[in-house]
Amino acid sequence: MDNLTHSLVGLALGEIVDRALPPASNSQNARTRHRLLLTTGALASNFPDLDLVLTPLLAPPLGYLLHHRGHTHTLLYALPQLALLLGLMWLLWPGARRLLREDRVARWATLGAGLLGMVLHLTFDSLNVYGVHPFHPFDSRWLYGDLIFIIEPVFWTALGVALALLAPRRSLRWLFSGLIVTASLLFAWLGFLQWGSLAALLVLAGAVALAMRRSATAGLTTALLACVGFVAIQAGAAHQARGQIRAALVKAEPGSRVLDLPLSAFPSNPLCWSFAAITRDDAAGSYAVRIGVLSLAPGVTSVAACPARFGGEPETDPKALSWKYREGNSLAALRALRSENCHFDAWLRFARVPSLVDGKATDIRFGPADAPNFSTLPYADMAAQACPAPVPQWGRPRADLLDE
Repeated sequence: MDNLTHSLVGLALGEIVDRALPPASNSQNARTRHRLLLTTGALASNFPDLDLVLTPLLAPPLGYLLHHRGHTHTLLYALPQLALLLGLMWLLWPGARRLLREDRVARWATLGAGLLGMVLHLTFDSLNVYGVHPFHPFDSRWLYGDLIFIIEPVFWTALGVALALLAPRRSLRWLFSGLIVTASLLFAWLGFLQWGSLAALLVLAGAVALAMRRSATAGLTTALLACVGFVAIQAGAAHQARGQIRAALVKAEPGSRVLDLPLSAFPSNPLCWSFAAITRDDAAGSYAVRIGVLSLAPGVTSVAACPARFGGEPETDPKALSWKYREGNSLAALRALRSENCHFDAWLRFARVPSLVDGKATDIRFGPADAPNFSTLPYADMAAQACPAPVPQWGRPRADLLDE
């Protein structure tokens, strides 16, 4: 997820933990504890993304692909990260150090907020098509939620409005709330959101604001229920989407096995889905990758009406499902390239939907093959270069094509 979402989740966590604790012994301790828990939650919810400093260890694009969402995005390595975070706050924040020395409740609350913030970071990152491998080194396979777009305005709106209305001054409350609403308006104007989705977000903002008028607890609860409810709706919609895509593939790829159906949600929109498909034809010794766009309710929102920023313009069926791209390759050629080119072999530890065109490999879950993205590897040009190292030993998403 984006770091604004991670920050809002961490701040909400700190706020909820502080409100769940018994009152502090005095007003100074109360202020320090509140600030400490907010800071701990926000920092812990962002700390795993410090792995971006490791990306120079490998030449582009492998550095980003293999080291981001890498070791710092595992449960095992959350522990030393938490120790580092708490150690830095102890050394650099005298007021927090005094409080932690004196108050056992504050110590346990800070530890819990920090650990839960780390876990929530991995949880939110697991919801989208990019994936995580949280159980490494015991299980290094990538896990994908395929439920939520990587930048989701529902989380901004629900958590952002609730937290904005907790600001100490009225001017700040209006400013922060206005920024949240403006962000959604800008998203719609740029073509990332349908206007119906924008209307739903404005209703959500109003519902959270009304709940906040009753009490901060009611407002935060409403915001959290909205986030959980949205994830549940997306899960149900994703299940339906996979069923429809599989049915379409039976007709489009007769005799082939469906290996994977990566789904990428549209922002704040459970009806529109961008998807990829990987099929394998053992009789022909080949595999195929496809990308397309699906509408679950074409009578309400056709494929043509899905936000064009994410490929909503159809090429075939203008109502329900549009195939955007297909590419077929030989299984033997894929395996030979993997054996001959160590850069491509390393790339396969990330790639979920491999496209091979003109000496370049692209994971087309992030865009079409003719529009290179951050995953594009010019493996032919790199063939004579020294092999990349260190290469993290993540499981290969397409081991099912390599017969591993």
